[in-house]
Amino acid sequence: MNWISNYVRPKINSLFSRREVPENLWTKCPECGTMLFHRELAANLNVCTSCEHHMAISPRDRFTGLFDVGVFVEVKVPEPVVDPLQFRDQKKYPDRLKTAQKATGEREAMLVAEGEVGRTPIIAVAQDFSFMAGSMGMYVGNAIIAAAQRAVATKRPLVLFSAAGGARMQEGILSLMQMPRTTVAVQMLKEAGLPYIVVLTHPTTGGVTASYAMLGDVQIAEPNALICFAGPRVIEQTIREKLPEGFQRAEYLLDHGMLDRVTHRKALREELVTILRMLMRQSPAVKGDLPPPGEIAEAAEAKA
Repeated sequence: MNWISNYVRPKINSLFSRREVPENLWTKCPECGTMLFHRELAANLNVCTSCEHHMAISPRDRFTGLFDVGVFVEVKVPEPVVDPLQFRDQKKYPDRLKTAQKATGEREAMLVAEGEVGRTPIIAVAQDFSFMAGSMGMYVGNAIIAAAQRAVATKRPLVLFSAAGGARMQEGILSLMQMPRTTVAVQMLKEAGLPYIVVLTHPTTGGVTASYAMLGDVQIAEPNALICFAGPRVIEQTIREKLPEGFQRAEYLLDHGMLDRVTHRKALREELVTILRMLMRQSPAVKGDLPPPGEIAEAAEAKA
């Protein structure tokens, strides 16, 4: 045994070698290029602490920041037929679904939950753009209908966070059929006299914009969110003209009367509480009036 080669040299190398840092500890802001520590970014709701750019946030993380003490109960969504058209391009459709499920840890592109926001019971729905670009398929249609039915049954308002690239081409006409289906679901809420609030996040495009995303009683958007049917690049290529600065962004739509508010993500929760309690004809929320975590957790377990 060579004591110097087998013990001394490895020991010295371990003392002076650089420790490997996991790649997921830092995130680069796509807008200003600032490197952000993952805990700092999560605490700021995935908003850049340097330039206030609103990055993507998963539905589960959004709900954790939205509901009181981060506690909510998922609403079951009926499962549609998998791959009804036997669609295949470079990959089979079921394989694409499995890849997206593995990458996001979610069953599909939409999450439905119920809970309380500032002591106000609500049903919330959020799309996940990282799941096949948040595309609208049969599951998304089923999710919105399930959310609307649950809202009517419990007499709760519905809050929807949209983020989508449009219809899911792998489901063809069945995807497009979700536009009238979800419109009927929204009409159920209106007939029941329940508020329907839409929060449009970046990006919200295509058939989603042409259906449930623009049917809210109150339309709110996050700053600089792209909201459109056809994207600006497609329009420029069609009309062969340069579009105005900021065209189809949240602030542009607000100036032209298509939105009611453009709200920073960190101020959104408080604004939703104010609007929902006003529309439900409830007294204003008392700041700091939240139940202890144990009480909410027990209620969530009881409902589950």
